[in-house]
Parts: sequence; structure tokens; C-alpha cells
Amino acid sequence: MGRYRSNTPKSLKDALKDFLDDYPHRKRLKRGMILSMWERTVGKKIAEQTENVHFERGNLVVHVKNPAWRQEIHMKRFSIAKKLNDKVEEKIIKEIVVRS
Repeated sequence: MGRYRSNTPKSLKDALKDFLDDYPHRKRLKRGMILSMWERTVGKKIAEQTENVHFERGNLVVHVKNPAWRQEIHMKRFSIAKKLNDKVEEKIIKEIVVRS
């Protein structure tokens, strides 16, 4: 409570950032945002080769359909993690773990 309303308009981005800063389940919400951005970030071709993308102890776990794609995603895992973390403006993904 102690917050005062300002007469200065805020951008929607700033208003959402203020809300998320105070939201108790911020990390859980941002994990969900990351999962929903998976296909747009990695592209349709890679997304079609992955299944059961989820979080375990801060790591993004990605299951792939065959070993060739496992190697491809494994090589790109740092850049993919950076892109996703940048999109939510916080380091949510510690590491990407690729499993087949």
C-alpha cells in the first residue's frame, strides 16, 4: 500500500515491468513466457524436432526426436538461452539440457 498514483502516463511495457517486479510468482510467470516463445525463438524447423520442453531446477530441458537434432540444439544452446533470457529481461534459464 504506500504507493501513490502518478498523473504522468506510463507505457504499457513500464506498467507491466512494475507489476512483475512486485509479483510474487514472477519467475514462474517468466518461465511460462519462455515456453510460449520457444517456437518463435528457435524457428519452426527446430521446434518440430523437439517435444516436452520444460523446466527442471532452473534448467530448460528439451527432448529431441533424434540424435542429429540433439547435437544441433546442443551446439546452439548458449545462444538460444541468451535470446530467451533477453526476451524476458532476466536470467531465468541457467542452462539448456538436451535429451533424446
